[in-house]
Amino acid sequence: MAASGIAQRLPGWWYQRRLAPPLWPLLPLAWLFGLLVGLRRTFYRYGLLRSYRLPVPVIVVGNLTVGGSGKTPLVLWLVRCLRSSGWRPGIISRGYGGSARQAQAVGEDSACSVVGDEPVLLARRSGVPVFVGRDRVAAARALLAAHPDCDLIVSDDGLQHYRLQRSVEVVAFDGRGTGNGWLLPVGPLREPLRRLSAVSAIVWNGPRDKALEHAAQRLPQFDMQLVGDSFVAATGEPRRCGAGALRQRRLHALAGIGDPQRFFRQLRALGLEFEEHPFPDHHPYRAADLAFAQDGVLLMTEKDAVKCAAIATGEAWVLPVEAAIGGPPGHAGLFETILEKLHGRTPA
Repeated sequence: MAASGIAQRLPGWWYQRRLAPPLWPLLPLAWLFGLLVGLRRTFYRYGLLRSYRLPVPVIVVGNLTVGGSGKTPLVLWLVRCLRSSGWRPGIISRGYGGSARQAQAVGEDSACSVVGDEPVLLARRSGVPVFVGRDRVAAARALLAAHPDCDLIVSDDGLQHYRLQRSVEVVAFDGRGTGNGWLLPVGPLREPLRRLSAVSAIVWNGPRDKALEHAAQRLPQFDMQLVGDSFVAATGEPRRCGAGALRQRRLHALAGIGDPQRFFRQLRALGLEFEEHPFPDHHPYRAADLAFAQDGVLLMTEKDAVKCAAIATGEAWVLPVEAAIGGPPGHAGLFETILEKLHGRTPA
């Protein structure tokens, strides 16, 4: 089997509960990866590799697995809460899928091919400065230099970017959990599960992984739902459409996110029937990729829309979502937990 074919099959094997036989030959690589990950974290912990502290607190929203888990809507929710409480946050991101190497600002009309799709979405939705850079320390410093009134940095991803010291770490999991529980390349884990002992909170974007939930029972854990039932025009025009108006029409649903089925399930919950068109996360769409939609209506996520709106030729709608986060009754909510971890710091 060609290397590209194996790479495409890996996620399907990762999220089987038992170790799939095709992954057995990769076990030595997973052991080596685990050794390197452990050494790297130890070197940062004891100062053998240098890390940097910013003059403002840093909140990292990341994940322990590869692929998307709902971090972007979680970041938007967190920024909204921070702004409502008087903070003036900024957002940094690696800009995955973009070509930018140096730190740079992201605007609503920035090219996804340069800065990545998620940062453009964050710039359009957050109302705060967004900077990208492969070196998140440099990205944060550039943001603070351009916006000296910013008093807190939210890092979209970056749990493993130890060069940047942080005050709070929030880890997101989706309904796929940790899959087979193995490290890359045998499983989806970027770090061992014991890494969770150092994070501030876990957010579940979907059903909880019962084994992981129990293993991390000492951590604050919260459930996140992505809520949205009204579509907006992909062209950016101020037009809206309810799900009822789309029923009985020929629909095509497109999703290039970490778990496309999450989007498809949401559409079915709205009573829609459609043809599924899953794509890899961060897929660089071309017009030919959307040719299937010429005979119907195209439905897509906000993340896909920042790349597809300009090349969609027919009727196309986007489903905006907002994160709704709940926790155990009688306990502090996620935002209160985060504020506590900031040691009672209040906005400057």
